[in-house]
Amino acid sequence: MTQNLQKEKKLIRDYYKALDSAQGTDITKVLKNYISEDYIWRGFHPFNEISDAKEVSEIFWQPFRHAFKNIQRRMDIFIAGKNQIDGFESVWVVSMGHLMGLFDNEWLGIAPSRKMALLRYCEFNKVENGKITETAMFFDIPHVMLQVGLNPFPPQTGAHLVQPGPMTHEGLLFEEQNMQEGEKTLASINFMIEDIKGWKHTGKISLVDELRASWNEDMIWWGPAGIGSSYTIERYAEQHSGPFRAGFKDRISNGHLCKLAEGNFGGFFGWPNLTLTPTGGFMGMPASEKPGDMRVIDMYRREGDKLSENWIFIDLLHFWKQQGVDILDRIKKTPRT
Repeated sequence: MTQNLQKEKKLIRDYYKALDSAQGTDITKVLKNYISEDYIWRGFHPFNEISDAKEVSEIFWQPFRHAFKNIQRRMDIFIAGKNQIDGFESVWVVSMGHLMGLFDNEWLGIAPSRKMALLRYCEFNKVENGKITETAMFFDIPHVMLQVGLNPFPPQTGAHLVQPGPMTHEGLLFEEQNMQEGEKTLASINFMIEDIKGWKHTGKISLVDELRASWNEDMIWWGPAGIGSSYTIERYAEQHSGPFRAGFKDRISNGHLCKLAEGNFGGFFGWPNLTLTPTGGFMGMPASEKPGDMRVIDMYRREGDKLSENWIFIDLLHFWKQQGVDILDRIKKTPRT
């Protein structure tokens, strides 16, 4: 059985084609053509929430396109699905990959390299009555910093990489898909979320054994710049999951705004997903008594009954600013390596 979401997929593909070829103020015209009047756009710090197409164009897209010339949208995942969070009523289309261009002009205080650079992104678009009514566009700004020789963080526990797409190279689901495969993927994601909720297995079984319930042995966790990526369950436990758990207390789950799956791929986002209080050590930062919010997108690839790949987007600039550390200000005083 298939689920026909082709109209929504076509709308977003047409939107990207128009947006990626537009220049200057024509970007505003494109956005107004595809976006509803009661629109809401959620982006990482320093952009945050914007509720007007013209403002999204002038605050985010036009400055970004001025800085990065000859943009190519290099998609690795493209899926659509109905949102579990609202009882599978609304339809969302998800795109993940990189926006690549020549970094020719300053952006957010980051000096240009005049070389090719990539902005890693993931975007959830809600489609209603032929218009985009909500967008969550999350992007890895610290990854851009690292590409031009700026490193505002201590050494990462994982590897710094320009991240590839799915190992199977099957993430662009432009055609109709078998609904049962998406249901299996969503079930695997939901099992993993429930199994780690509240870190309830801590002290009862090893972290590696806990992770084995949800993940295949050769899993890859494609983490954000500042944390890095890890390969295999044992290295993931050593290089991220263990240090993350040790670095926080008072973990509060705020839930998600959208969660969906199609085929072997799925994901979710929240605003924020988590609220945590640092106990010290995570990303080399000190302890704090200030709870901080994490805005996160997770995208997954399922293989069999378990998860094999996970791409993560965390608004680290927003989180650390809540802790009194302004990363965008810090890079103005940080020499290039």
